[in-house]
Amino acid sequence: MDQERLSFLALHQIAGIGDKLIKQLISYCGSADRVFKTPKGKLLKIPGVGEVTVASIMEGRSFEFAEKEIAKAEKTGTEIIFYLDKKYPLRLKHVEDAPGILYYKGNASLNPLKTVGVVGTRKATTYGKEIVEQLVRDLIPHQPLIISGLAYGIDIHAHKQSLKNNLQTIGVMGSGMDVIYPATHRETANKMIGQGGLLTENCFGTKPDAHHFPA
Repeated sequence: MDQERLSFLALHQIAGIGDKLIKQLISYCGSADRVFKTPKGKLLKIPGVGEVTVASIMEGRSFEFAEKEIAKAEKTGTEIIFYLDKKYPLRLKHVEDAPGILYYKGNASLNPLKTVGVVGTRKATTYGKEIVEQLVRDLIPHQPLIISGLAYGIDIHAHKQSLKNNLQTIGVMGSGMDVIYPATHRETANKMIGQGGLLTENCFGTKPDAHHFPA
């Protein structure tokens, strides 16, 4: 991984630097690498940047974390996709607070011609499951990428029906790539990697706390 991408990842791990601010910093400084080389006084002129954030940037400790993250990605076959990469989902890029970094494991394009998102209750009824099954069958001629959240209920049923009907399906996770949640869906998740994929904005080891799930 080149220095710019390493710097982006390091910057992304600093507490207080969210997805909006990281883009501001890069826009102001010219690149992620230059953010770490910009004098303190200039950084403090950037809206939203305070003393604590600048101190963290100056320390450069986040590079150690970034290097470990890259090693974990290589070991697990996970791709780290950056905001400016061509592989980054174009539909997501237009969102104001789009994640600066995505972790992806799979074989489906993140920029397919057709996508269908399926979201539903975790306590799926028999009727609800039947609707999902009919929906997926009706979508077969169109060959869309089915996106859901790998959760209990409607989400996992949508993934399973997609696999059953040979449609690619991606699970958007609220945890790190190495923390499949719920664990009972691991088998399905592994199948999805070969017929779609798994996607998350969370770093390795992130637990499935409520605030980590995409809203």
